Amino acid sequence: MVSLYEAHKKIYPRSVSGLFTRWRWGLVFLTQLVFYGVPWLQWGQRQAVLFDLESRRFYIFNLVLYPQDFIYLTGILVISALSLFLFTAVAGRLWCGYACPQTVYTEMFLWLEKWTEGDRSARMRRDAGPWNTDKIGRKATKHFLWLAVALWTGFTFVGYFTPIHELGREFVPFSMGSWEIFWVLFYGFATYGNAGFMREQVCKHMCPYARFQSAMFDKDTLIVTYDAERGEPRGARSKKADPKALNLGACVDCSLCVQVCPTGIDIRKGLQYECIGCGACADVCDTVMDKLGYARGLVKYSTENAVNQHWTRGQTLRHVLRPRVLVYAAILGVIVVAMTVSLALRTPFKVDVVRDRGSLARIASGGRIENVYRLQIMNATESTQHFHISVKGLTGLTVASEDDVTVESTQARWVAVRVQAPFEAAPTGSHTIHFDIVAQDATQVSEKSVFIVPR
Repeated sequence: MVSLYEAHKKIYPRSVSGLFTRWRWGLVFLTQLVFYGVPWLQWGQRQAVLFDLESRRFYIFNLVLYPQDFIYLTGILVISALSLFLFTAVAGRLWCGYACPQTVYTEMFLWLEKWTEGDRSARMRRDAGPWNTDKIGRKATKHFLWLAVALWTGFTFVGYFTPIHELGREFVPFSMGSWEIFWVLFYGFATYGNAGFMREQVCKHMCPYARFQSAMFDKDTLIVTYDAERGEPRGARSKKADPKALNLGACVDCSLCVQVCPTGIDIRKGLQYECIGCGACADVCDTVMDKLGYARGLVKYSTENAVNQHWTRGQTLRHVLRPRVLVYAAILGVIVVAMTVSLALRTPFKVDVVRDRGSLARIASGGRIENVYRLQIMNATESTQHFHISVKGLTGLTVASEDDVTVESTQARWVAVRVQAPFEAAPTGSHTIHFDIVAQDATQVSEKSVFIVPR
């Protein structure tokens, strides 16, 4: 029987230290400090960042957003997409190698695995050996820690949608709601499975970004590259040997670049879609070059053109700032500025006007024509607001009902408004009118509707 598929071999990434590793761990700490810490921040009498789906309120520090503010979510998604395009055009899979949740949690789980089971060689020997008390104890400890981190991650995720202090009080006695329990376990299981077991398989086979990234690459994109002209022919030699006399390049064929790679590729084979651009191979290669007394940079961040044409660092960076990158940056800058200005000038309340379908135009006392409307006033501030309602558009048009309304903080209120006009104010038919709603701080919103004059 011939198998058409190669059996999956478990990858045991070797520990490495260096500039890019420090950057990667710095971003691990930064991203997780934000993720785990932000739900616990308080803003006044509430959680600083809370997406309250039940009441349809989205709190982001001093902003209170409603479903009607969906345009801002669209803007954030567009900014995220353009940022990804910009980073990819400049430096390849920069996001994947340093800030992607899959990379971040895999790094954390690998660190816990190393702490409990030892470094690469120890883990390989233990996995190949028989089961004994030591092996069972170490693996049980590892999985317990993995599950603890995964469940805490799921708990934190749900804490963005349910106030985390309330969730914490319910978590210990297991009195959370069914949906909270489902999402804590679901997100925790996803973290445990993806970071603990699937790891590089997610990047290689499940993530769509790995597939379409090549459309954003060109020969001036910064990628992790192997200088084949300098490194080949590769071969082992003593530290004191002269590589030129042996007709060898700088690469000693130690295979450390393969051992430290989290996706198990050989960077010496050129650019591959599995490469997430983490720079671990560059760090370990620089360590080997230092030990041999060779110049660093056999494996480095560079571009195809820079390597082939032997550009200096300055020439490489000048070619990185090419037209497509400048276009991405310009569009991204315009959208960010537009979003910032829009949020700064955003009216702190919203009004929706709906004609009362249950009450047609009618003749009121005094021979005046009356239409009835329903106004929804949404207070997007965190203090009680008073609003004054007026109407214009026809001669003698007035608000015949209560025209002063009070709305509690971050609440919405429906108000029935009767609008009257003299019978001779307009001919039969529909006429455009405007409701002016003025807040106590003089902020004004004007909404259009129609006034019906019956036959």
